[in-house]
Amino acid sequence: MRELATERGVLRYHEAGPADAPPLLMLHGSGPGVTGWRNFADNLATFSQHFRCLILEFPGFGVSDPVDKHPMAAAMPAVGDFLDGLGLETVDIVGNSMGGIVGGRFAMAQPDRVRRLVTVGGIGKNLLSPAPGEGLQLLMDFTDDPNRERLVQWLNSMVYNRKMVTEEMIEARWEQATEPSTLKAARMMYSRAAMEAMEAFQAASPEPPYWAEFHKIKARTLITWGRDDRVSPVDMMLLPMRTIPDVEVHVFPNCGHWVMIEQKAAWEAAVLAFLLRQD
Repeated sequence: MRELATERGVLRYHEAGPADAPPLLMLHGSGPGVTGWRNFADNLATFSQHFRCLILEFPGFGVSDPVDKHPMAAAMPAVGDFLDGLGLETVDIVGNSMGGIVGGRFAMAQPDRVRRLVTVGGIGKNLLSPAPGEGLQLLMDFTDDPNRERLVQWLNSMVYNRKMVTEEMIEARWEQATEPSTLKAARMMYSRAAMEAMEAFQAASPEPPYWAEFHKIKARTLITWGRDDRVSPVDMMLLPMRTIPDVEVHVFPNCGHWVMIEQKAAWEAAVLAFLLRQD
């Protein structure tokens, strides 16, 4: 793990691959006990052969310095601070769930800084399925009243193959998710009160929601999704698929929300082919 001091606090990150290779920024999702390392560590062996891989740990999840604001609001400036601090003008971005939303919003706000964008579930809007989905309901249950049973229920909703949810995973997630500052940040996002307040704010806001501005993304984009995702159902993909100008989609069978983990080899092959394809 490395550290980068910024005006908003210390950002921590992991780096693998040649220093002179094209930079690949990897942005993690949200949820109890999540980190960038847990999302992407096992993918580094593949991608570091071709890229300078940079796994950024967002503020509010127990690794980078915490900030006293909503984790999603803290994530966008963290990406800009991180790239500026490392002197990186243009990067490719791979983002899982929340990380895909942040990557997409960054690509809208600073289109010349993102060459290619890969998302893993999570972006878009429920069009055919109920919202919030099953996984988000379980996440709210855990956030409001954390216990191990609720954590296991949520973890099981993240995967197609429940054998992936090991005792080691449960223990590591529990320890980090219940750390006081991390739990406080989680409740800014996923308590039922916070979710209801966010819905009310968005309904009253004159600003369009992020999913109404996908047409602003200039980066060539690959959307990846698990067909059996119970957190962000696959129909959410329909809107970005139709509105991002240069986009393709790859849906993986027998796979839940963590495509880069549960369908590791297939996902790495598809993403690597996309990133290495000549313009």
